[in-house]
Amino acid sequence: MPRRGLLIILSSPSGAGKSTLARGLMTWDPAISFSVSATTRAPRPGEQDGREYHFRDRPTFEAMVEAGEMLEHAEVFGNLYGSPRAPVAAALEAGRDTLFDIDWQGGQQVRNSSLGPDVVSIFVLPPSIAALEARLRARGQDSDDVIAQRMQQSRDEISHWAEYDYVLINDDLDATAADLRGIIEAERRRRVRQPGLTDFVRGLNSEFEARVTG
Repeated sequence: MPRRGLLIILSSPSGAGKSTLARGLMTWDPAISFSVSATTRAPRPGEQDGREYHFRDRPTFEAMVEAGEMLEHAEVFGNLYGSPRAPVAAALEAGRDTLFDIDWQGGQQVRNSSLGPDVVSIFVLPPSIAALEARLRARGQDSDDVIAQRMQQSRDEISHWAEYDYVLINDDLDATAADLRGIIEAERRRRVRQPGLTDFVRGLNSEFEARVTG
């Protein structure tokens, strides 16, 4: 039966496993598409417009915001980033799911948009702060100062856990991934996301009436 798509928001502090879970979810169901953000920063070598980002100049981006064409947006280190509304809305109507890897601020904006009823928001927590720091250090990419900054940002992110529909504690990646898939499967089956049910039930009632009159 045709259904309306989901807008899946996945958030977590850096190092809690969000990116790994997102990749796993799209491997599990390749029909889930990743929301490609728009940005005013210049493309880096090898990046293509529409693949890594939709690259736009600042006046164009600001005009899109003014016209209500962004589900969420923010300025980061002098560049604007945001999620265009049109491709997400089209996917929802076609019964396709879109995955957002955004922070609590972006998630708040999306939930408060006209597409808010289609949102399923999931926050991923680390099993402990010590484990979170160990994961950041295991990457071997950041200095001690950068790790300290990320840990402070993580504290701010975690303080918004209660704003989400679901919260997963990622102490076992495989188990957390299975829980995440279970959430998506259940949300897809919600009555409000199956517009064809009304006609289906009408058909059942017609069968009842036919039995009575026949």
